[in-house]
Amino acid sequence: MRLGDIKNSIKDFWKEFRKVKSGLLGLVLLGLFLFILFFEPLLLPFSEANKRWKDITYWEDNPASAAPEWINLFTSKKRAVSQELEESRLEEKNAGTVRIIEETFVYDYRYDVAPSDLIFKASGSGNVTVIMSVERPDGQKIDLMRKPMEIQEGKEIRIAIDKTSKSDVLNFLKKLNALNGVTTQTLKTTDIIFSKIENSVSFTPDPLKGDYRILVSMILQKESDRIDSTSMKVAGRVQGILGTDNSKRDIWSGVLAGVKWALLIGLLTAVISVSIGVIYGVMSAYLGGWKDSLMQRIFEIFISVPLLPVLIVMSAVFKPSIWVIILIMSIFYWVGPVKTVRSMGLQIKEETYIEASRALGASNARIIFKHMVPLLIPYAFASMALYVPGAIVVEATLSLLGLGDPTIVTWGQLLQDAHSGGAMLSGMWWWVVPPGLAIALMGMTFAFVGFAMDKILNPKLKTR
Repeated sequence: MRLGDIKNSIKDFWKEFRKVKSGLLGLVLLGLFLFILFFEPLLLPFSEANKRWKDITYWEDNPASAAPEWINLFTSKKRAVSQELEESRLEEKNAGTVRIIEETFVYDYRYDVAPSDLIFKASGSGNVTVIMSVERPDGQKIDLMRKPMEIQEGKEIRIAIDKTSKSDVLNFLKKLNALNGVTTQTLKTTDIIFSKIENSVSFTPDPLKGDYRILVSMILQKESDRIDSTSMKVAGRVQGILGTDNSKRDIWSGVLAGVKWALLIGLLTAVISVSIGVIYGVMSAYLGGWKDSLMQRIFEIFISVPLLPVLIVMSAVFKPSIWVIILIMSIFYWVGPVKTVRSMGLQIKEETYIEASRALGASNARIIFKHMVPLLIPYAFASMALYVPGAIVVEATLSLLGLGDPTIVTWGQLLQDAHSGGAMLSGMWWWVVPPGLAIALMGMTFAFVGFAMDKILNPKLKTR
């Protein structure tokens, strides 16, 4: 086929394809998924989400079970947003060999629900005594902690106020005679810090809005001791586009990371299974006789075996792996196009040029792969597009049952984690809806494209 003929064929196909609106919608969605795939490093808010999804320490600075930030637009009570306090004032004082580094972080608190935690980090080397306090807008000062710590080379210290400062905040309430039976078990440190004192012990404390100055003093005893960098993060009650799960992982990062695995699972399974099915169907039609009968009996055995139970058993017996899942799905999915391809192959077999090729001594392999299979490529592409959604749903089902590959981030894994974490019972809809919606959109994408291609390429469905 000449290059010009190929161009004309593509042009004619596109002319027909444009008439199918659902197909165009499918192409738009496919373009969106491909955009996410190619620009994933730029879109991920946490760059190492793929590699460290199971590493809880990577996510420890995030709030647990935080809702998406945009829900503040629809609620009367605004929840504190997670943020990094970058602006600070740094001073260093010397008293002989003792050095005191003083740092001030300013937090503009304008919310109705207090953040879940304040997290301070410092890197360097040596021994340091960390003293922290907070000055409230009403003039009250709360001493949060005083603790000697050791910073190892190449590592950092991490101080979470909510856990380390409970006793200090209790002492603050005692001084003001506002304790009223509050204990370390019932106390939420940040609720006290960011609320009015007269209501600080209630379950719904009134917020004290304004500028909070978080004071950090680091005392270094030796000249070799040093502080390289510091940071202060506010772990809010809402975070990011899709919030966090109960392990503090960012759901948006998980959904984006799952795109490439969904495409890989769907496309690879579809390409392998449809290619095998097309070749098998053509061979069965061309060879005929007892060979055709034998191949059809083999086909009937495979098509009668239920796929999902086999996958469940295989995943339970062998170590769950995405490659094993793709292989097993391909082994059983190839039967789908066989009957249709065989009927089309029986018609092609009777064409004059096939008889001429046979008369000229062409081998069976040459006739099958040179003259028959190329005619079925358009049908194969349409079948591949329709097979992708099924493969994605099967993987999601296995993951939901806890039999998926635990080393990768898939939408099925997100749903499985949500199920085991009691997301629906806790009202954490943002943990369930996004991965489920992503699976549905990916399925719609290839279903729309596949239906459009089938409508154009299948003579029985083609309309003028």
